[in-house]
Amino acid sequence: MKRLLVFFLLSFSASAFAQSRLSEQIGDVKSQKAILGGFEFELTNAHATITAYNATTLRVRVNKQKPTEDFSFAIDDLIPKGAIRKLGSSEYNFSRFETDSLTIVVNTKPFYVMIGNKKGELVSDNGSLRVSWFGNQVSCYKKMHRDEKFIGLGEKTGGLNRRGNFYQHWNSDVPGYALNQDPLYSTIPFFIGVHDSVSYGIFFDNSHKTYFNFGGGADEDIFHFGADDGEMNYYVFGGSSVSRIIEDYTALTGRTTMPPMWSLGFQQSRWGYDSQQQLLDIAKTFRDKKLPADVIVSDIPYMDNYKVFTWNPKGFPDPKGMMNQMKQMGFDMVTIIDPGIKIEQGYKAYEEGVKQNLFAKYPDGKLYVGHVWPGRCHFPDFVKSSTRKWWGESFKQPLVDIGVKGFWNDMNEPAGWGREFPNIIEFGEGKDKKTLFTIKNAYGSLMSKATYEGTRALLNGQRPFVLTRAAYAGIQKYSAQWTGDNVASDDHMLLGFRLLNSMGVSGVPYVGMDIGGFIGNPSPELFIRWLNLAVYSPLFRNHTHIGYNYREPWQFGETNTERTRKILEQRYKLLPYLYSSFYQAHKTGMPINRMLPIEYTYDENVYNGKFENQFLFGDNMLVAPVASTQNTVEVYLPGKGTKWYRLSDDKMYEGGQSYFVPAPIDDVPVFVKEGGIVPMQSVVQNTKEKGDGVLTIHVWKGSNKTQFTYYEDDGNTYDYENGKSFVRDIVYEPRQKWIAFSLEIGNFVSKFTEVKLMYHTGSRVVEIVKPYNRATLNFDLPE
Repeated sequence: MKRLLVFFLLSFSASAFAQSRLSEQIGDVKSQKAILGGFEFELTNAHATITAYNATTLRVRVNKQKPTEDFSFAIDDLIPKGAIRKLGSSEYNFSRFETDSLTIVVNTKPFYVMIGNKKGELVSDNGSLRVSWFGNQVSCYKKMHRDEKFIGLGEKTGGLNRRGNFYQHWNSDVPGYALNQDPLYSTIPFFIGVHDSVSYGIFFDNSHKTYFNFGGGADEDIFHFGADDGEMNYYVFGGSSVSRIIEDYTALTGRTTMPPMWSLGFQQSRWGYDSQQQLLDIAKTFRDKKLPADVIVSDIPYMDNYKVFTWNPKGFPDPKGMMNQMKQMGFDMVTIIDPGIKIEQGYKAYEEGVKQNLFAKYPDGKLYVGHVWPGRCHFPDFVKSSTRKWWGESFKQPLVDIGVKGFWNDMNEPAGWGREFPNIIEFGEGKDKKTLFTIKNAYGSLMSKATYEGTRALLNGQRPFVLTRAAYAGIQKYSAQWTGDNVASDDHMLLGFRLLNSMGVSGVPYVGMDIGGFIGNPSPELFIRWLNLAVYSPLFRNHTHIGYNYREPWQFGETNTERTRKILEQRYKLLPYLYSSFYQAHKTGMPINRMLPIEYTYDENVYNGKFENQFLFGDNMLVAPVASTQNTVEVYLPGKGTKWYRLSDDKMYEGGQSYFVPAPIDDVPVFVKEGGIVPMQSVVQNTKEKGDGVLTIHVWKGSNKTQFTYYEDDGNTYDYENGKSFVRDIVYEPRQKWIAFSLEIGNFVSKFTEVKLMYHTGSRVVEIVKPYNRATLNFDLPE
């Protein structure tokens, strides 16, 4: 009886304590000392370090106890390469430090951090709340400036400026998501703050459920971010511009490889293609109607009862023969892959996974069972390197050996019927063991990594195309990403471009959405508008849900088929410009689709809700998305003193102003900046076609010198990593009235034999043609 009473009292006491729990703030500095890359601080109730990864990238790491290990799902190399110097001795409760570019002031009683550059303060902890704990939850409170704006956080709905809103990261399966749905499928906990003519970035590297509150439901002088568990572990990027911040962020988390050229062509997809003959008929129709395309995508019906790494023997009796016919027509194929492994005796993937201990488990060692397309399933433990290796090798016999080079990772939040998996499921082993609570947000990235590394190894030097729905920061190293199960509506189309632009500024350049909307039937006008706008996005894929109308480009009548043909041809003409833009992303992290604040950071108009959908496509083209129901739209052209030319008719506009411009269904508002250089090619039906050998360089008259870096390689292999590529600068010098091509750098031989210069003056287009050569190439311009 006494034991029972003691147990009751202890249980009551613990329960009462939990109910009355209060928050705890970080304490005072007891001591500090130099460590590799920075300084370590022993505090009264915590341990902190500040280290430098370069002169403009700092890491702030806070734990209740001194950590014994370091880990990241996003960053491959956690060793700091920079240096921090202490300035003088600590006085008046402050310690001062610096890198070559940044200043760091540490308040010691209590501990909080202020970071600035030569222009002034970038970001500072709130001195009262600073780093706080509530149980295992950890948060960092920071000062919010009166004019401060926030951009980024990856795949997030809402407006371009995140101020005044609350967001969370918990990768979720959200079909037909609302326009304000949060969270969605991926976690990119990186944002950029802009205030007082300065900008900075913060990457909160914590894979637990995370939160970002930019003044939503709180005072206007603080913002905060935090997580349900784990470390307060964040990086501050203090580069001199938004583009430099993106460059530093992607230097840390990784950059995209060059994509296979064929993946940048048009991709035709549908959930519901259920036989190889249907796929071949669709491919043949593209060719018969001369509608350029490169990819046929196969959703889940190609599998045998939805079992991954299998083919449905009824609908796809000869997948290798099908692939051979696809190849003859110039098509590549992308096949979907899900993580759920059906529990079925005799099924190779299931039996190998059980035998090799490759599946996620409950704490008692029992394999976790979830329900998804095949029925009862186990789920691969992608935390284990052995699982990732097995997964990658599993693509060989059923897919790679027959010629498939594209792999679409879906349902990898992970998703299942009932939506949420138990947080106590365990992954990894030994010191690497973690629960779903820790790895859920990274599961999709780990699956994509396994797919990319495995198929790259199998493809004998050819590039795989990998696409994913779920992701964590750093996904750009392995995969493209699309925005999931969107809806056939104008609002969703416009939201889609904001999502792509936000994903781009958050380090993920290869992005796209389902053209026309995955759920619902778009009107012909909506489909045409969406297709036309999607020309100006990295991923160019038409996809729809089973049960809705077929949506191949010829399904909307002859008049609209002719429109779609011209739209598809425009995409293929632009491939030299797009591919060169991908080279820039590969080298610097700059996205393809660029929200206007990247270049026009301190122009208030670019944050205006009327213009927040607009973006730059590469260096020189501005795109203004417009609903299919509108035939005119107000467009803001930034840069006072800059001239802009409408792409379709060369009409000139002065920058720094807004204009109501025509937006007919077959002519979306696209503008080129003065001095803009846009390389194009002739129309081809697919990227394997050689074309006519003419590289057409369009240049729009301007008043200042401009430059464009043009890039070529074979578009298919990794030979470019060993120098088999070429780069050359195209320079426009209006004062001297010439355009020049620099010497080629690299040993790749261009596929072009002739260069055609198209010089747009606003009143006429001057054409000059010269033979292509590897040496310098000059064009004299007319008066």
